[in-house]
Amino acid sequence: MSYSIGPVELSSNVMLAPMAGVTDMPYRRLVKSFGVGLVVSEMIASKAMIYANKKTLRMSSACADEYPMSVQLAGTNPEDVAEAAKLNEDRGAAIIDLNMGCPAKKVVNHYSGSALMRDELLAGRIMEAAVKAVSLPVTLKMRTGWDDDNRNAPNLARIAQECGIQSLVVHGRTRCQMYRGHADWDFIGEVKNAVKIPVTGNGDVNTLDDAAELLERSGADGVMIGRGTYGRPWFPSQVAHFLKTGERLPDPSLEEQMNIILGHYDAMQSHYGTDLGIRNMRKHIAWYSKGLPGSAEFRASIFTCTNSESVVNYVRAFFEPLIERGFTPEPKSKAA
Repeated sequence: MSYSIGPVELSSNVMLAPMAGVTDMPYRRLVKSFGVGLVVSEMIASKAMIYANKKTLRMSSACADEYPMSVQLAGTNPEDVAEAAKLNEDRGAAIIDLNMGCPAKKVVNHYSGSALMRDELLAGRIMEAAVKAVSLPVTLKMRTGWDDDNRNAPNLARIAQECGIQSLVVHGRTRCQMYRGHADWDFIGEVKNAVKIPVTGNGDVNTLDDAAELLERSGADGVMIGRGTYGRPWFPSQVAHFLKTGERLPDPSLEEQMNIILGHYDAMQSHYGTDLGIRNMRKHIAWYSKGLPGSAEFRASIFTCTNSESVVNYVRAFFEPLIERGFTPEPKSKAA
């Protein structure tokens, strides 16, 4: 099922959500290798992008090589957001996404992320500045509102449409919910009914049936998957195939999963260097191995390992005996 954001044609209406500390370049490219409509960078602070520190550049590196790639920006100053948007256009981004949904305390304490949903006037100024700064499509990601008494996403969606925003993503929780409870897919439908631009639903898509139910209940045009990809970067491609054909593709074999992990680890080493590559890969290895026999002991070994070659040896020593005895894991139906 195709999906368009302005002039940008996507191969499917299934997207990888931006996640801090997760959707770095190695992970985005891995998910993209299986097939996904769109990948989105980790959230980047606009002011940091302008000052172009090394870490920020790494977070948005090689945008053109990941086409179509969306770069997500956060900020409270319209001029800063506009300048950062222009810088990323020059770096080859296909889409600029504005973050008004991040619930993290360190973000909202600076009146950024989902805190902007409490100031619709400033939110509108930021959106308008970004749209005017670039020739690319600008999109917006938000939550249903700040809390249950202030679920203003439909109104903010109308403001976004008036500002020239070309697509919306709505996570079906308020900021105060953080990640508790269940995403309100029905309320996403209220946002969809408020505007004419495409709306993508996000939150609690952990199974193929979750994706179909979100679309049915919300009427949304697409699905964005975040935590549901933990330990299974192939999941968005399974969702896209299921929504298009109704067929449930199996998970990769255990041997294929081992090779995916080793390839992912190699990419992390190349991107971050040895020490940081090991540290950043640990959580992924924990997600990959979740639910397998002996995984707790395996994770304990990985989390204390500081030698690059030893990590590879641990992975092989864990997976190869399971492969040799023909162990077939249960499908990973839920996020870690």
